[in-house]
This record gives sequence, structure tokens and C-alpha cells, in this order.
Amino acid sequence: MNNHVKLKGRLANYFNAPLRLGIFLILVDLIIYFVSWPSGLLLTVFTAVYFLIVGSLYINNRSLLTGELVSFATEYGQIQRKLLRELGVPYAVLDETGRIIWTNEQFERITHREKGYRRSITTIFPALTRDNLPSREDEKDFPVEYENSYYTAHMTRIPLDDMAANSDIIDASGYQDFLIALYLFDETAVKLALQEVDDQSVVVGFIYMDDYEEALESIEDVRRSLLIALIDRKVAKYVSSVDGVCAKIEKDKYFVVMRKKSLLQLQNAHFELLGDVKTVNIGNEMSITISIGIGMNGLSYAQNYEFARNAVDLALGRGGDQAVIKTPDNTVYYGGKTQQVEKSTRVKARVKAQAMKEIISTRDKVYIMGHRLGDVDSFGSAVGIYRIARTMNKEAHIVINEVTNSLKPIMELFTDNPEYPEDLFYTSPQAVDTVSGNSALVVVDVNKPSITECPELLRLCKSIIVLDHHRQGTEVIENATLSYVEAYASSACEMVSEILQYIGENIHIRQEEADAMYAGIVVDTNNFVSKTGVRTFEAAAFLRRNGADVTRVRKLFREDAGEYKARADAVSQAEIYRDNYAISVCVNHEIESPTVVGAQAANELLNIKGVKASFILTEYQNQIFISARSIDEVNVQVIMERLGGGGHMNIAGCQMEEVSIEEAGSILKRTLDDMIAEGEIS
Repeated sequence: MNNHVKLKGRLANYFNAPLRLGIFLILVDLIIYFVSWPSGLLLTVFTAVYFLIVGSLYINNRSLLTGELVSFATEYGQIQRKLLRELGVPYAVLDETGRIIWTNEQFERITHREKGYRRSITTIFPALTRDNLPSREDEKDFPVEYENSYYTAHMTRIPLDDMAANSDIIDASGYQDFLIALYLFDETAVKLALQEVDDQSVVVGFIYMDDYEEALESIEDVRRSLLIALIDRKVAKYVSSVDGVCAKIEKDKYFVVMRKKSLLQLQNAHFELLGDVKTVNIGNEMSITISIGIGMNGLSYAQNYEFARNAVDLALGRGGDQAVIKTPDNTVYYGGKTQQVEKSTRVKARVKAQAMKEIISTRDKVYIMGHRLGDVDSFGSAVGIYRIARTMNKEAHIVINEVTNSLKPIMELFTDNPEYPEDLFYTSPQAVDTVSGNSALVVVDVNKPSITECPELLRLCKSIIVLDHHRQGTEVIENATLSYVEAYASSACEMVSEILQYIGENIHIRQEEADAMYAGIVVDTNNFVSKTGVRTFEAAAFLRRNGADVTRVRKLFREDAGEYKARADAVSQAEIYRDNYAISVCVNHEIESPTVVGAQAANELLNIKGVKASFILTEYQNQIFISARSIDEVNVQVIMERLGGGGHMNIAGCQMEEVSIEEAGSILKRTLDDMIAEGEIS
């Protein structure tokens, strides 16, 4: 083999130099012959001896030299391979699909794979899928985890087009295959150090006692101090058990500081304090509940403090008896399984009424809107606000785009009535075109900006008033001038009816308006069965005194045969899932308001023994609407929040896009399974 090896480059020039010098010596010898032939003859003899020696060395040493070169190259390649095999950094070679071609010893050691393992890299690192490989970029880093160790997978793309271009057996045109060199750098120590620093970061929180005054009124005077002392002791002991600090800043408020690691312990236990304080009973008729707000992961302590304040306000706005953790990117809820107790005092309603009166009095126009696909409650409360604005001699318009079939009979009371202007109702484009900088916007029966009738008005109006009875979620109307959100209220119409009583003595409610608001209360309470309190009946009595007629309202709720059959079909086809949850589909049999029929069917399913909650899925306008209902055992609001919706503890719903009704049903069932496994519902 060595005889066929050809040298090239500098080594070949060096090896052939004696032959070139010999040729030069022959030329010199010829010249000397012309000068002196004896000298030329002597040089000829020298040249012959020179060529004899050089030729002998060339013949004898060339094969030895080339053999040594070939041997060195072979050993050098083996050394390189050995070095890669024994390299201290885990190393592997993958093809373009992620299949392992070659691994070194260190890679085999940490992954516990034998030499010759040729399966996909995803079988070892599930996070390292084909989509995460560097298909276009030359290099890419990706974090991976394996057996409680953390690595950074550095991947380098190795194109094979140069090899293909020099190949004699394949066509290189259009050849774009490549290999991937994978290095694993152990980041476990750094990760653990960063985790330790993160665990020690400061978390700020507030703990508020819900309905403090009402709770104390339900107990004898001599026992009040003991009740407060017991609550103080439970709160202090709970916080100190996780190495936190608790200070009482007001009679019913506590300020808490702890480490993030301690908060994780409280989260894993689902904030046991929420249930512990309810067990404190020394004769008080009303159980004590608390609201917890936690702020963390802020850029500063001050930002964590603001997060905590926002979180506790959110917990109170959702009805109390729950913990809310707020971070820059997310808000997490715990608890909220207790129905909020109705407040007997109307002081707050009176204060809000006066504040609303002052805001509207300084504005030229008033725009009123509810949520998309408005129901009777949102329409009735909007009519009540319209009467307030007209009493104050302000131009007012109700923004409504689509009128559902259930809303048509009530709306016709106003559209064909000469007592009301023709421009009483505006569509969203009309409202946007006519709104001015001195207009007020009143949002009723909704506090989630994305599902309002015209979200653009929230940006165009500087003065915004929010009246709602739904529990607040993560998405709220943040720039509201006045926000009156009471989760204990049965309906928005109940809240507006109370405000009407404090807005002024000269207010006169017309018969149609009283009917609309009374109808809103009837619908949201399911004929005074659900979420009905003393103030609900007082509001209904106020409307009755102002001309609301029960018979007229009942006639407004009569439905056609198609809707009745659709509701009956949804009830008859219900599936009882996991023995406690009724799930069914309301098929759209060309009915105009399938979502309303679905909500009615969900209410009827609660009459079945053993059903804790009911869910009706309805396909409408390329979306899947889910109506959720319960009586008292399950909080359907937290279930719907998992699916992107919200509502009340007993009445909630959500909307899902880009899924079929079968997929939506599967998602709902998986959510129920997960929440049951986590202990959120039973």
C-alpha cells in the first residue's frame, strides 16, 4: 500500500529537493567541460556517486517514511476518537431527526444507556423534541432535566454538503443533510443556588377578616374580646409555623412577611387557615372568614406590597373566604367555597349612589352597556341607570348590538313606546362615533372588559362606573372611576334598584322600567330560589310599589314550542359524570337563543337527586358556550375560571373557541378530574 501512496505539498517538495539539485549539478558539469575537460570528468564521477547515494536513500527511505506517515495518521484518528470517548463533557452525535448515532462514555454514564444506543434523543430527554433541534440556526441551547439534574443542551449543526461535494458516489446537487453535535453542560449546582436565593426572597401579604362588624354583633359584648384574641392567636401561630412574621395593623387587618419557600408550604396545604378560622365558635352565630392577599416576584419590596394590596382587594371583591396570590405574570386563587353573607346595612349602597350622582352630574352624555349577548338582568339594570341619567337631565343611550330571543319581548316595551326616544338604543359603531371626552360610561352586570358589549368605549371614556354582582376575576376594568362590585347581590337589577332609592326624591320610575328590572331579578334568582336574601325581596318590593306587575313579567317569559323542546331534549340526554355532575349538550334546533335555553336546562338538571353541579354545552356563533349551575356543594365559578370564564359560586359560564363540542366536553371532564384529584372540588 505504501508504494502507491503519493506525497504532496511541502513534504513532497522537501523529499524531491535532492533530485532537483542533482539535475542542477549535471548542468554545472556540462559547463565545466567547456572550461576544463579533466575537471569536468572529475565532476562527472562525483555526480554519478551523488545520484547513486541519493537514489539509494530515496528508494530505501521513501517506503519507510510513507509508512510512518500512514501509521501516524491512523493512530492520530484513533487518539481523537479515544479522546472524544473519554471526554469529560457528555457528548453525542445526532442525525437531523434527532436519532442518536454516536455517544461518548460520559453521556452513557449520566443517561444510563449502553454503547450503541440508537433511539431518538426524545426517549432520554422528553423536552428535547424534533422541533427544538437546530434545523436552521447553527447553534442552539435548550434546558433539559434528567433524574433531578439540570443540564443545558448545546447543539451545533454540522452541514454535510462539503463532504457530499467531494464524494465520488453521491450527487451533491441540492444536498442539505446535516448532523447535530450535542453537548450537555451540568447546571444543577447553579440551578440549586438560584433556587435557594429565590426561596429566600421576601413575600408580602395581608390577612383581612371578612364582615368583622357583623361577626361581632352576633356575639355577646363580654365575649367579643375573647373571639378577637382567638382569631389573633390562630393567625399568628399559622404564620409563625412557617417562620413568617405577622403584625396586626388594624382591628381586622394583619400584615405578613415571609420567605417564598414558606409560601410554597402554605400553597401545598391549600391555605389551611381559611378553614381553621371558621372553627372558632364561642357562641357567635356567624362564622368568621378571612381573605388573604399575597404579592411576590416583584422587582422590589414596594412592588410586592402593591401586589399584595391588589390581591387582597381581589379576594374581597370575589366574596372573601379565599387566598389570592398575585405575581407580575399570573394570579392564583385558593378557597372561595363559602357563599358570601349578605350585608344587612345599606350604607355602602347609599355612598355609591351619591358618588354616581356626582360623576354623572358633571358629564354631558351617559352611555350604558352590559355584556355581549345581553340577558334580562343586564338589560333591566341598564334601563334603571337610564332612568337615573334622565332624572338628572342627561342624554343617555344604551349600547346593545344583538338582541336575543329572550330579550325581545322586554325590549319591545321600549322600542315601540312614544315615551322613549328613537335613539335610546345604540349599536357599538354608533356609540363610538358619537362618544366625546365629556361622556360617562356605566358598565352593568359585567366586570370583565373583554366580554363587554363595546370594549372600545372603555378606552374612549374617561369616567367609567362599574356595577356588577359577579365575582371578580384576573381580568378587571382597571381604569374605573367608581366600582361597585358586590358578589352577595342576587343580580345587577337588585343593586340598581337600591341605588334608585338613594339617588333623589324626585325620581319617577315608569311601569316598563319597573317590569324590566323586576324581570332581571326573577331570572337571576330563578324565581327567587337561588341567591335570594332579605335585600333581594326589599328590592322586589320597591319595584312592585313603582308599578312592576308579576303577571306581565310572567307573560314576558313565555317561550315557543321549539325552545321548550330543545330544553327538554338537553335535560333528557344528560350524562351523570362521576355520580355527581350532570353534563349535556343543547342542540341548536334553529332556535334564536340557544345559550339562554342551555342556561335554563342547567337549572332544571339541579332538580335531579345527587347532582352537585350541572353543565350545558351549546354551540353558537362558532363558539362553545358552557352554562354551569350548582346549589351549594360545588363552586362552579372556580371550575369555569379554569376554562377561561367566571361568574358566581352557583352560576357561572365560559366561552371556548376553535374546539368542537365533543372536544369541549372532553376538556370539561378532564378539568373536573384534575380538580377532584387536587381536592378543589369533591
